[in-house]
Amino acid sequence: MSEILVIGHRNPDTDSICAAIAYAEFKHRTGTRDAVAARCGEVNERTQFVLRTFGVPAPMFVADVSPTVRDVMQSNVISVPPRTTAVEALAVMDERNIRVLPVLDRDRRCLGLLSVFKASKFFFPSPNRIFDSRRVVASVRSLARTLGAKMICAFEPDQEEDLVLMVAAMKPASFAARLPNYAPEKLVVVVGDREDIQRLAIENRVRIIVVTGGLEVCAEIRELAKRNEVTLLLSPHDSATTAMLCRAAITVEHVLRTDFLTFHADEKLREVQAIAAASSFQAFPVLDTDERVVGMLSKSDFLKKVDRRLILVDHNELSQAVQGADQLEILEIIDHHRIGAFSTSQPILFRNEPVGSTSTIIADCFFRYDVPLTPSIAGLLLAGLVSDTLNLTSPTTTKRDAEILTWLEEKAGVNAGQFTEQLFSSGSVLVSQTPDRAITTDCKEYVEDGRRFSVAQIEELGFDAFWKRHEAIRAALEAYRTANGYVFSALFVTDVAAQSSLLLVAGSARLVQAIKYPEASPGVFELAEIVSRKKQLLPYLTTTLRMVAATGPL
Repeated sequence: MSEILVIGHRNPDTDSICAAIAYAEFKHRTGTRDAVAARCGEVNERTQFVLRTFGVPAPMFVADVSPTVRDVMQSNVISVPPRTTAVEALAVMDERNIRVLPVLDRDRRCLGLLSVFKASKFFFPSPNRIFDSRRVVASVRSLARTLGAKMICAFEPDQEEDLVLMVAAMKPASFAARLPNYAPEKLVVVVGDREDIQRLAIENRVRIIVVTGGLEVCAEIRELAKRNEVTLLLSPHDSATTAMLCRAAITVEHVLRTDFLTFHADEKLREVQAIAAASSFQAFPVLDTDERVVGMLSKSDFLKKVDRRLILVDHNELSQAVQGADQLEILEIIDHHRIGAFSTSQPILFRNEPVGSTSTIIADCFFRYDVPLTPSIAGLLLAGLVSDTLNLTSPTTTKRDAEILTWLEEKAGVNAGQFTEQLFSSGSVLVSQTPDRAITTDCKEYVEDGRRFSVAQIEELGFDAFWKRHEAIRAALEAYRTANGYVFSALFVTDVAAQSSLLLVAGSARLVQAIKYPEASPGVFELAEIVSRKKQLLPYLTTTLRMVAATGPL
């Protein structure tokens, strides 16, 4: 099924979540019915407050969009049970035009694979195994079913046996001379309407006589077969066809490849492709977590295009995108941040504007194209806008943000000032989360001249919660930096009421010493009137990083 995920960055903030929901709604209303809002991180307390306020569920959680086996496998599995005869199984393969047929038990667990190649080795044995061309492994009942034969009399019809085929196309004397060469209880004699041969075979108590050509046998032969406990079948086919089909009465459990290779449905395509390519198998059973077969994967399936595409909102750098975004087609980007390193295989819609929030851009889409806007979606966009611009007080705020906010207030029936106060008092991340979770709640990764670093932002009413836990937060930030191999990790704590921030930096001593803001505590700096990570802090940090890197290794 086609699917377009509208998704924000990792560790999403309110603007990211609200933008994803609202833009998916915009796409729906403008004809893109398969657009789905998604997220690749947890919803923080303030965003939960917004969603509850406007009665909108959180977007679905998607941790990884990397193409998986499930995306390209054939989910309509054509299979047979183990007691299926070879002729029946080959008929299925011919009818469905498949080369490999899985054999499944009642619990849909794979017992093995039947392939045309494996079957041909049984039906056409090599010259050093020429006697195998006369081997019949079957029960009387499966033999009759394969031949479409009528059972005149049958003894132990369900017992599978390893028998020897003899076509009695000879004089009675020649037939009599050959009979002592085989154990009679192992013989399947294929014969036409020659009563002398039939009688001789019965008197020697062969296991089965198959009379060919759809010909009837006389009452005397029938009675003689019953007395001597010889199974008697009437085949509608000629002798040559009957002899060939006798061999095909073997059940598939005897001609399976049991050394097959399997994959699990949720394995990433990129990880299994090399394994599949190096394998001699052409198809592979696909299993679920209970080891049951849920699909088949052929080598040609790797050429399929995965029908899942992305629209990125509130970010444009792959380092901030959902895992696996680099493996899918990106249709659109709607963002208000700097343009990072990014390339696409074809032109896309890339709307990047220097406004205070992505929600501003998406609200403008509704406005410009005169698309109906429900109060709940208007409320979400209002929340995203005021959270990112601190209700128009951030230096990132533009005239367009203010115009759009006035329009959204009318559409949502919400006073922005009152709502902002409720939003920022709805929960403190530093109080409600453990330090290791608090520092990643709204954390973004950046790459500058090949050096990776992270900057997280937390918006609070005052700094009391930070100072009470700053040592534990410092330790968590250093652990996060080390675990991810960043040159430094920063935490930007903003007091939305006082319009100022604190900056905690975990990194080399040279880098920390290069920061020229007043130091309130070791590694903690006071940034008066600095509230924007995007417009004020990030340019300063990248400039400092370049300066320090130019004087030697970090």
